[in-house]
Amino acid sequence: MTDAQPTRHRLSRSLAAPLAALAGLAAAGLPGLALAAEAAGAPHLDGRDLNVFWVIPFVGILLSIALMPLLAPSFWHHHFGKVAAGWAIAFLLPFALTFGAGLATYELLHTLLLEYIPFIVLLTALFTVAGGVRICGTLVGTPLANTLGLGLGTLLASLMGTTGASMLLIRPLIRANEHRRHKVHTVVFFIFLVSNVGGSLTPLGDPPLFLGFLKGVSFFWPTLHLFWPMMLVSGCLLAIYFVVDLYLHTKDPGKHPLIEGVHEREPVRVEGAVNLLLLVAIVGAVLLSGVWHPGVGVEIYHIQVPLETIVSNLLLLGITGLSLKLTSARSRRLNAFTWGPILEVAKLFAAIFLTIIPAIAILRAGTDGALGAIIAAVNQDGQPVPAAYFWAAGLLSSFLDNAPTYLIFFNTAGGDAQVLMTDLAVTLAAISAGAVFMGANTYIGNAPNFMVKAIAEERGVAMPSFFGYMLWSFGILVPLFILVTWVFFL
Repeated sequence: MTDAQPTRHRLSRSLAAPLAALAGLAAAGLPGLALAAEAAGAPHLDGRDLNVFWVIPFVGILLSIALMPLLAPSFWHHHFGKVAAGWAIAFLLPFALTFGAGLATYELLHTLLLEYIPFIVLLTALFTVAGGVRICGTLVGTPLANTLGLGLGTLLASLMGTTGASMLLIRPLIRANEHRRHKVHTVVFFIFLVSNVGGSLTPLGDPPLFLGFLKGVSFFWPTLHLFWPMMLVSGCLLAIYFVVDLYLHTKDPGKHPLIEGVHEREPVRVEGAVNLLLLVAIVGAVLLSGVWHPGVGVEIYHIQVPLETIVSNLLLLGITGLSLKLTSARSRRLNAFTWGPILEVAKLFAAIFLTIIPAIAILRAGTDGALGAIIAAVNQDGQPVPAAYFWAAGLLSSFLDNAPTYLIFFNTAGGDAQVLMTDLAVTLAAISAGAVFMGANTYIGNAPNFMVKAIAEERGVAMPSFFGYMLWSFGILVPLFILVTWVFFL
C-alpha cells in the first residue's frame, strides 16, 4: 500500500463531542493562541532550552500512580492528592527559579485556563449526566450478553464519544456481572473497546480527531479511512473476549438468581432519561466551542481565553447543575453514584497536565529538541514512514496527552490537511490510529480509562495495578497493533 493510496479507515472521538473537548478541545486552539500570545510579547518556552531531566516530575507522577497503590496502598488512598501536588511543585519551583516567575506563571495559567479547566469541566459534566441514567431491570452478564454489550458500547463511542459511552455503560455492565467471580477481564476489555478503539469513526470520538477536524480534515475522512483498522481491532477484541469470558463463565461457581430460576425477569427500563437529552446538549456545547469563533475573549496575563471557550464551559456547568436538579437522589444512590472517581481524576490529572509541560515543549522543538531522535525516526530520506508514525504517535499517546501528540506529528508530516488527506492519506491514518488506538495501552492513555478503573474499584472490582494493566494491554493489544501495521501501514 503506497502513501498516496486512500486508506479505508479513520477514528472517532468520545461522547459525540464531549470527548472531543476532553483534553483536546481545549488544546485545539493552543498553537494559534500561543503564537498570538508570543507575538504580543508574552513569555515563551523554547523546548530547545530543555534537557530530558525536566521530564523527571512527569515520570515521577506516572511511577507514583503505578507503584504506590501496590507498595503503600493505605498511604496512597489517603494522600494521593498530596503526592500529586508534590510532583507538580517539583516541576514548578525549579522551573520558576531557572526561567523566571513570569514564564512559570504564564505556563501555569496557560495550562489551567486553556487545558485543565475545560478538561475537568467537560469530564464533570459527562460524569454527572451519565451517572444520572440508571438502567433498571434484569441484567445478566452471560458471555453472549457481555459481548453484545461491549459491541454496542463500541458503536456508541463513535456516536457519543468514548467518555460519554464509558460513563453511560460501565455501571450497568458491572451490575450485570456482580454475581460473577471473574469480572476484571470484562472491565479491561471495556476500556480497550468502549473507552478507546470505539471512538474512532468521527471527529467527535476522540480529541486528536477533533483537532484534525479543526485543522481542516473533513468530518467523514476518519470514517472512510479508519473504518477497516477499527473493525479489525474491535472484531478481534470482541472475539478474544467472548472466548475468554465463555471459559471463565464455565469455571465460575456464581449463579445469577434468574439463571437458577429463583426470580422472574424484570423488564429493562431507563430512569433519569432526561439525562440522555442533556448528553445531546453536552455535545452541542462542545461543538459550539469548536466551530464558533467570534474572535474575542478575555486576556489574563498575555493569555487570550476565547469567548467560545468561556461560553462552552458555562453551558457545561449549567448542564451539570440541571442534571443534579432533574435527577432524583434515590436514582443516583441506587446507581452507586459518588463523587470519588471524578475527584481522583481531577487531582491526579492536575499534576499530569502541569508536569507534562516540558515533555510537550521538547517534542514541539522537533529534531532540535532533546527527544529529536523520535521525530527524526518517522521520516526516511525526507519521506514520511506511515508505520513509524503509527508507533511513534501511539506510544507517546500512551503516556502523554494524545491531543498535542497528534498535532506534533500532524505538523511533522507537513501540517497541510489537503495534502495529508490525499497524497499522504496513509500517513494521516497512521497518526490518527496511533493516537486513538494506543490510548488503551495504559490507564492514563485516555481520561475515560482512569475513570472506568476508579468506578470499577469503587464497585468492588479488584482492578489490576498500573503495570498489571499493561500486561493485559501489551499481551493483547500490541500483537493486534503489529497486525494493523502489517495490513495497513507497510
